Amino acid sequence: MSDTSDAKLKGHVAIVTGASRGVGKGVALALADSGATVYITGRTARNMQSATGTIVALPCDHRDDSQVRAVFQLVGEREGRLDILVNNVWGGYENMMENGEFTWMRPFWQQPLWRWDAMFEAGVRAHYVASCLAAPMMIARGSGLIVNISFWSAQKHIANVAYGVSKAATDKLTADMAHELNEHNVAVISLYPGLVRTESVLAASAWLDLSNSESPQFVGRAVAALAADPQVMKKTGTVAVAALLASEYGFADVDGKSPRPLTLQEA
Repeated sequence: MSDTSDAKLKGHVAIVTGASRGVGKGVALALADSGATVYITGRTARNMQSATGTIVALPCDHRDDSQVRAVFQLVGEREGRLDILVNNVWGGYENMMENGEFTWMRPFWQQPLWRWDAMFEAGVRAHYVASCLAAPMMIARGSGLIVNISFWSAQKHIANVAYGVSKAATDKLTADMAHELNEHNVAVISLYPGLVRTESVLAASAWLDLSNSESPQFVGRAVAALAADPQVMKKTGTVAVAALLASEYGFADVDGKSPRPLTLQEA
């Protein structure tokens, strides 16, 4: 199997939101490894600034529309194009542990209300705003790819109610944006990782089975493969599973392993 370090995205420009850590960081690293110039956002994004300039960190709080507009304006002025947008920023994961208790799995009436608000304000709405700003740039070029990071909780109960409702909204966002962008040759895809070894997941590893988990870069390799696919419009409006894309496009995880794709029943 191949990796993605073959500069197949050389000349492409990407924005990855919420890339200070976790899945977003892995996506940014994989896209840069594939030759793209990657702009990353996040409240602590400067931690990801690359010496080579292939990753450009732009501190941004996606709850503030003016900061988000400034990011897209800067990229437009500096690069004159945008080929890939990865909507990864997400609220609600910040504190799975509260006061020494693992609250992530609690029933909805015992969940902190801030978690619902965070998942929509700094999640679904943030994806919508970023896509609104990216779409005109892509339409002008007659091509582009928007990837919304989602999960199986959109289709079944996993962990908690707020998580499921917000991810279902993300998948609906994908389907409807794809419908409206289809004539402009801009693809929109929901991407389902498996269980990703993010910092938050590793902190909660005592409660989780990580035997079939994925690195954050594995998710990024899936995005890079989609971006390099000249037939990606065939997938627009759909849900893609990272591990299934690995089989289709022929890439492995950073450790050489091939995570097994989850089914809806297993997720």
